[in-house]
Amino acid sequence: MRDPVEWPTKDLVTHRASATPDRTAMVAADAGDETTYRELDAAVDSVAADLDRRLDGTDATVAALLPTRPAVGTLLFATMRLGATLAPLHVELDAATLRSQLSTVDADLLVCGPSTRDLAAETATCPVVSVADLPVRPDGAGPNRRADVTPARLSRTDTQLVIFTSGTTSEPKGVRLTVGNLVASAVASSYRLGVLPTDRWLVCLPTYHMGGLAPFVRSALYGTTVVVQRSFDADGTRQVIADRSVTGVSLVPTMLSRLLDADWEPPASLRFVLLGGGPASEALIERCRQRGVPVCPTYGMTETASQIATARPETAFEHAGTVGQPLAFTEVTVVADGEPCGPGEPGEIAVDGPTVTPGYLGGDGAAFGEFGFRTGDLGYRDADGRLWVEGRVDDQIVTGGENVDANTVAAAVRDHPAVEDVSVVDLPDEEWGQQVAALVVGDVSPTAVRDHCAERLAPYEVPKTVRVDDALPRTASGTVDREAVRSRLTAGDAHERPG
Repeated sequence: MRDPVEWPTKDLVTHRASATPDRTAMVAADAGDETTYRELDAAVDSVAADLDRRLDGTDATVAALLPTRPAVGTLLFATMRLGATLAPLHVELDAATLRSQLSTVDADLLVCGPSTRDLAAETATCPVVSVADLPVRPDGAGPNRRADVTPARLSRTDTQLVIFTSGTTSEPKGVRLTVGNLVASAVASSYRLGVLPTDRWLVCLPTYHMGGLAPFVRSALYGTTVVVQRSFDADGTRQVIADRSVTGVSLVPTMLSRLLDADWEPPASLRFVLLGGGPASEALIERCRQRGVPVCPTYGMTETASQIATARPETAFEHAGTVGQPLAFTEVTVVADGEPCGPGEPGEIAVDGPTVTPGYLGGDGAAFGEFGFRTGDLGYRDADGRLWVEGRVDDQIVTGGENVDANTVAAAVRDHPAVEDVSVVDLPDEEWGQQVAALVVGDVSPTAVRDHCAERLAPYEVPKTVRVDDALPRTASGTVDREAVRSRLTAGDAHERPG
C-alpha cells in the first residue's frame, strides 16, 4: 500500500485544468477577455518555461513590480509550477525601499510592467524582464509558445509567497506564506462564504497585497472565476459588477463608501462583499443594511494568508462592529498578562492554525508566543465567540487598507526645522476607516507640515489632519496623553500658526 500524500502535490492550475478545463478561469474586466482553465494552463506552462530559462537553479525567487492585471495570476501559478517563490512588490514605493526589499528576498529575477519599467531599472539588484516579453496570454503570444514543463512536486511547507507589510521608511518585513497556508485559507474561506459553480470574484484591490492575490488562489481551488479590474473606480466598478455577473468582491471600507456615495444598488446575484483592510464603522454597516449590500466584515492579516474571522451579513447587521467568529481551523485567543481572557475581557489577539505564516524573513523577534502569532491588535470575544477588534497594541494605523507606523510619520514631521514636538495618532474616518493625524508644536503651518511629509512619505502616510498647539498634553508621569491629543484634534482646540 502506497503512503498517503498531502494535497496539493502540484500547482493548483494543473489540478484544475484536468478537472474542469472548459470553465472560465479569468476575465479581464476592462476588455472582457475570458480565459478558460485549459487556456490558463497553457499560458502558465509557457511562462514557467520562459522563467525556467531565465533562472539559475532551484528554489528561485521571482519578484514582481506589477499593477493589478490578470498577468499577475498567471505569474503566480507559473512560479508555483516551477516550485519557485513569488514576491510581489508595492508599485508606489520609492526605489530605495524597493531595492532593500529585493535584497531581503534575494530575488533572482524582477518582472515589471510598462508602467513600472523605469522604476524597475532604478531599483533592480537582479535581472529584469518586462511582463510584455513573457507569454502570459493563453494564445501563446510572446517570444515563446507553449513548451511542456513538468510541474514541480510541491510540499505544503514550501514558501510560495513573500509579501511585505512595511511602509516606505520602515525596515522591510517580508512575510513567508507557504502552499499550505494559501490552500488552508482558501478552504476555510469557502466554509464561511460558500461556493457556487457560477461564482465570479472581482479583484480590484492591488495584487501586491494578500487581499488582491487571495481570490486567484481561491478561484483555482474552487474551479470558479476571478474577474480582474485594473483599478477601483466607483462608477467603473459598479458597472463591472453588473456587466461581468460578479457574485463576490473584496473591498476596503473606503471603496465601499465610495460605491454607496455613487448610489450603487447591488444586483441580486451579488452574494457577498468581503470588507477588510481596516475597521468598518457602524455607520457604514448600517448603510449596507439599508441598501441591501451583503457585507461580510472580515479581520485578516498578511501573516495569516488573509481571513482570520469573518461575519456573515446577518451577523454584521445584528451585531454591528463585530468581525464574526474565527474561520474553520483557526484558533483565536485573546491574551492579557500571559493568560487567556474570558468573554468580554480585552487583550491582545493571538492566532494559531494552518493559515499562520511560519515566520518572517530575517527573524521573528517576539511575533510568536504560547498561543500562536501575536497580532498586535487589541480586542475581545463575546460569549458566543464573536470577535471584536478595538485597536492596536502599538501605534500602527490602518488607513484605506494600508498600514502606517505612527512613529515613522512622527519622525518625518520632526525632521522639519520649525517643528519642536509632535504626536501622531489615528482618528476615525468614515471613508478611510482611520486617518493619520498630527498635533504639532512649533512655528509652522499645517500646510507646511503636510508638504514636508509629502516629500518623505508615501501618500497614505501623510497626515490628513494637522493642528498646531503650544504644547503636547501630557500625563502626570510626563508621557504624552494620546487620548487628550485625539480630543484636541477632533474638538479643534488647537490653533494654526502661519509658517
